Amino acid sequence: MASAKSYPSPPPSPVPSRVDPILRNVLRYTISAKEYKTLHDYLITRSPPALRKRAPPPAQVDSIARASDNANTAAIRASLRVFIASQTGLQIWDLITTRIVGRGRPQKNKLKTSIFRSPNLRLSLSVSLILFLHRLLFRFLTRLRSNLSTKDADPFRQRNPRIARALTSRLAPAAGASLAGFALGVYPADQLRLTIAIYFATRAAEYAYNSFENDGWFRNKPWWWGSWMMMPLATGQLLHAFVFDRDCFPKAYGDFILSYTPNYLQRRPPAYPPSLPWPEPNTIVDSLATMSRLNWPPFISPMLFPNNPTPLPSTLTSISPITSPAHPSIAHLSCALLHPSNPSCSKTFLTYVLTAFPPLAKFFTLIFASFSLPRYKSYLSSPFKELNVLAKRVLRMTLFITMAIGTSWGSICFFANTFPRQFLPTQRWFLGGFLGGLWGFLEREGGRSNFLYSVRLSIDSTWKVGKKRGWWNGIKGGDLGVFVMGLMAINMIYERDASAVQGSIVRRGLGFLRDGAHANRITGRMEEKANSEKRPVN
Repeated sequence: MASAKSYPSPPPSPVPSRVDPILRNVLRYTISAKEYKTLHDYLITRSPPALRKRAPPPAQVDSIARASDNANTAAIRASLRVFIASQTGLQIWDLITTRIVGRGRPQKNKLKTSIFRSPNLRLSLSVSLILFLHRLLFRFLTRLRSNLSTKDADPFRQRNPRIARALTSRLAPAAGASLAGFALGVYPADQLRLTIAIYFATRAAEYAYNSFENDGWFRNKPWWWGSWMMMPLATGQLLHAFVFDRDCFPKAYGDFILSYTPNYLQRRPPAYPPSLPWPEPNTIVDSLATMSRLNWPPFISPMLFPNNPTPLPSTLTSISPITSPAHPSIAHLSCALLHPSNPSCSKTFLTYVLTAFPPLAKFFTLIFASFSLPRYKSYLSSPFKELNVLAKRVLRMTLFITMAIGTSWGSICFFANTFPRQFLPTQRWFLGGFLGGLWGFLEREGGRSNFLYSVRLSIDSTWKVGKKRGWWNGIKGGDLGVFVMGLMAINMIYERDASAVQGSIVRRGLGFLRDGAHANRITGRMEEKANSEKRPVN
């Protein structure tokens, strides 16, 4: 029977007593002794005899690893791997977005920069530096805390009681290691850095809430209490920014709203002459903002008053193709713009719900079904139960988004028919978004991640609107401070109450920041606790 090896085994040779210094350092900082043994067993033993003679045996690599400082070596090795992996991933992402997804679209002319000024390189470098410095600081402060707790350190503790209490605190290593977050400053200050800072700040707030809940602070909370209560405030601010400060509004979020607003934003009719102008959706939204500033003018129908020379204000002439043929019984200009062919605001709202629900249901079915692919074994073992859970989740999310968007648009007509023209002319947009966000109650049991995502978008938008209007100027490097404080809070919460940090991936990530071997032990303990105590996330 033929041997499984590609080449016959050579006669055993004596173990080389010395390894080339360059090869020794390369092995130390790129691969561990255990990984090298696996590589040697499955690859090097099947290689040509010349390569096998030059490759050091696993026992010698293990002795090299034992002779060096394993913690520092492992930190450098992990940082190099993160740098290479992140740089490769960013290059692949650029290739996908420019060559595959962006095929056929006009490409922006990117200015050529040196490799050292490349944003991808600097992002990879900052991430790997954060990991390396975090591991070094955590290990150093842990050893320092241990040494200061011994009897030999009594004189130091007596001379410096406050410093000693700070350095010997249980949270000192976690808090001090978080200063490694300032390495994010290697990456240039742009939108991504601000997004990372906001993300860590909101995550820290979420885990702090979980910790307080574990401590019994919200033991007697009402049944309706939950993270969905943040949604009305977030959607109110986002709708106001969408109308008045669209340059401070997330574009993808706005495109999603416009694409699923079939009844309120009038599209160009197929039979409309292409030579004549027709307002775009953004122009329609800008016209609504102008109406707000004009205290919501009434609608003067050209059919009833054909001799009126100015049926529209001078700043709203661009919407004339929509409002001119509008139904004469419509009383408000905003209603004539949003539903010109239907004089009933309530019937328009009902038509919107019936029209927007099916495409949104298809969209969320694809999204949630793709997220369920890793759990295919559960679908095979109990298909009806899992499909029922998936269907309920899709229906709840679809109803929530449909009613939220519809209520936000329908509130324009409701307020126009209810409030006086001068009452909250611009602020009613926030109130309309607030009413739309109340539908988050439908998703209160499992929608925390969606609510927090909207809150992060709202915080980012509020910050940009404030800078645009001069409410605040900001501090240079302030996003770095927010990021470090958020990372510090997460580290300290994880050290004090690891169960407050929900998600095994997050806990593994925090353990990897400290020490890869430390992650599995913590995660294993937390998984056992999570299995014994299942708490609903709301």
